[in-house]
Amino acid sequence: MTPLLFMVLAMEIGVIIIMLFNSPLRNLIVTGLDRLKQGRGLVTSRTIAATFFTVFVFNIYDISKTKKRVTEVGTTNPTDQVLLANRVLEASLMGFCLFLGLMIDRLHYYVKELWLLRKSLRSVRDANPIQPVINNNKKTLSD
Repeated sequence: MTPLLFMVLAMEIGVIIIMLFNSPLRNLIVTGLDRLKQGRGLVTSRTIAATFFTVFVFNIYDISKTKKRVTEVGTTNPTDQVLLANRVLEASLMGFCLFLGLMIDRLHYYVKELWLLRKSLRSVRDANPIQPVINNNKKTLSD
């Protein structure tokens, strides 16, 4: 499961980096996210996020249970140490994946708002061009 989480993490970081800079690839990703958020795609992505969150909470619970067992016994065996390290790694990767997914969602929202704002600003500017104001009533030092 760890290699899969690293792959998802790398893909999410790549999407975030692409969305930060204006490029044709950014337009492609934003339109893809638009289509993903329509219809059944939104339900699917929320289901995947809920599953990730459930497994994340289970890992946190298992970590606390293992730590409690270690404090009761007073010593750790190598098996518990390996399991604890694996659970901590999986929990941190899942939490970071959930956080980056939330970041992608917010970046998508802000990019869409920026596009709409630029579009409305462009339409207002084209409909009513601003004429430069020329002020001929300047006072000079000799006046």
